[in-house]
Amino acid sequence: MIKSFEGKSPKIAPSALIHDSCLILGDVEIGENSSVWPGAVIRGDVARIKIGDNVHIQDNSVVHTEFGSELGNNIVIGHSVVVHVSKLGSNCMVGNNATLLDNSEIGDWCMIAAGSVIPPETKFPDKSLIMGTPAKRKSDISEKHLEQIQYSVEWYAKMVQRYKNSGY
Repeated sequence: MIKSFEGKSPKIAPSALIHDSCLILGDVEIGENSSVWPGAVIRGDVARIKIGDNVHIQDNSVVHTEFGSELGNNIVIGHSVVVHVSKLGSNCMVGNNATLLDNSEIGDWCMIAAGSVIPPETKFPDKSLIMGTPAKRKSDISEKHLEQIQYSVEWYAKMVQRYKNSGY
């Protein structure tokens, strides 16, 4: 469901795949070849949410913010993730059930482990492997992690095409 709120309507690229059972509301922009899967909620009712190209938000995840949020390009957000960040860099992967709290900033080429909780106003540099509760930078991400991010983004891009080709 795509809804306006207080005169602001979502702007969604024509190439994006938006599942019927998600909610996208208010001041939201979604870029080319992105996808929003069943049960996801993107609520731009308080502040603007800008989602880049080739960003894939999986089932039951929530993107919301009080201060404005920008998600880069080539991102996979796992199932049941809560995203309240002010910035999530490009080429990132966020594991299932992670929570990214208010005003945090994540650099490019980062991997956030499943179940991690990023405290408010925390900043992580590029190429960080982030895990734990509260989340800490464990190390630089490995070449294997970089390949996993690329593979996941490409896999979801193919899923978008499969859905579109089947008439969705």
